[in-house]
Amino acid sequence: MRIDKLKEEIGWLKVVFAILLATDISLVAWVIQNYKSKGILALFGMLGAFLLALVIIWINRLAYRKIHELEDL
Repeated sequence: MRIDKLKEEIGWLKVVFAILLATDISLVAWVIQNYKSKGILALFGMLGAFLLALVIIWINRLAYRKIHELEDL
């Protein structure tokens, strides 16, 4: 039972990771295209991209912890 639960958690983390990564890449591309014309909005975009990157790193580390936990069972 514990193994199945960990596999499900890892599956959900993969989905969240993929969605956040796609969102971050899109946001970075938007900022690159609009950094001169959109001023303060581009600044908020950069801040958002940075915060999303931090969340992506956190999700990645959490998933690896779950994978290592799965290996120990």
